[in-house]
Amino acid sequence: MSEIMESAQRQMNEVEDIVIAKKTATTIPFDPDATEFPTRKQLPRIPGTPEGSAWVWGENDHLGRLNLLTPTRVKAAAAEIKLGEMVSINLPLNVPEVPAFHREPFKHEIKVLLEGRAYDDLYQLNTQSGTQWDGFRHFACLSDGVFYNNTRVDDIIGPKANDKCSINHWSEHGIAGRGILLDYRSYADEKGIQYDAHESHHITYDGLDQCGKHQGIDIRPQAQGGDIKIGDLLFIRSGFVKAYYNRSREERCERSSRDHEADLLNSFPFTGVAREEQIIDWLHDCYFSAVAGDSPTFEAWPNTQGRYLHEYMLPLWGCPIGEMVDLEKLATKCRELNRWTFFITSAPANVPGGIGSHVNGTAIF
Repeated sequence: MSEIMESAQRQMNEVEDIVIAKKTATTIPFDPDATEFPTRKQLPRIPGTPEGSAWVWGENDHLGRLNLLTPTRVKAAAAEIKLGEMVSINLPLNVPEVPAFHREPFKHEIKVLLEGRAYDDLYQLNTQSGTQWDGFRHFACLSDGVFYNNTRVDDIIGPKANDKCSINHWSEHGIAGRGILLDYRSYADEKGIQYDAHESHHITYDGLDQCGKHQGIDIRPQAQGGDIKIGDLLFIRSGFVKAYYNRSREERCERSSRDHEADLLNSFPFTGVAREEQIIDWLHDCYFSAVAGDSPTFEAWPNTQGRYLHEYMLPLWGCPIGEMVDLEKLATKCRELNRWTFFITSAPANVPGGIGSHVNGTAIF
């Protein structure tokens, strides 16, 4: 009897696998476990939402594309753990010493509880000063001031403030899945592509495509025959952190503390992902659960025309953006193992009403 039951269960599992394999997201709210999602050009027009929005997870959604980190996908991503080797992707909290965009530097004090016997820490910090997640309350559509899933300014500050789309929801859900690294800096060095990561060099789709091929990765989504899986967490190394440490302390501080009062948002130059249609389609259609880079902006900065990538990813799609992630040790480990995928975990701060958080991330091979 047990053999019959086991055989029946196997058949049921096979049927379930077939059903899941053909699950297409067609009805809003989308099923996060679906295996096929619309491309950017196929997005349904949702009445009352900004053009190009993908508010597809329900009216009360706070997670955006973190919804894609389902138990099924997290369990599958755990197969990346083969050696048990861990790599931190976090800069020290006091790096950079002078944050960009005139943000407050990290301050640390020791509080004496009992002299010689017991002590506490006192932290004062801006969550955007170091290795950070940009939450959905961080950046709105600049044209109308709407944040992800119709979050408004009154939800964030003032007497009606609440925790709609705030960072605590990420913490309560958790972030874990398959990470993939595109080491553009190493690729560029090998190909003789010269640039200063502290200047506005644009990393194009073609550049990332060639970088992926150099690493043995097809950066197209699986639906198009590539290697990117739905829910992957993307990391792009521009070399910003390496360039930061290679500069003198005086030069690092001078570059970050220049007087840019006339146009604070667009004055600081950084290397990052190009703001081009092919990149925008790719970032959307791969259905990354999150993206991250090692520069303070992820995208090439400043912006000279059109929408910021931040506007697409945060308010329109609900895709978290990580910045100033320390990818140096991670890149070294990936090259050593000739493996560019890994299991990744992140523990955002559980702060109701919070805007962002330090990443607190670990890659595991």
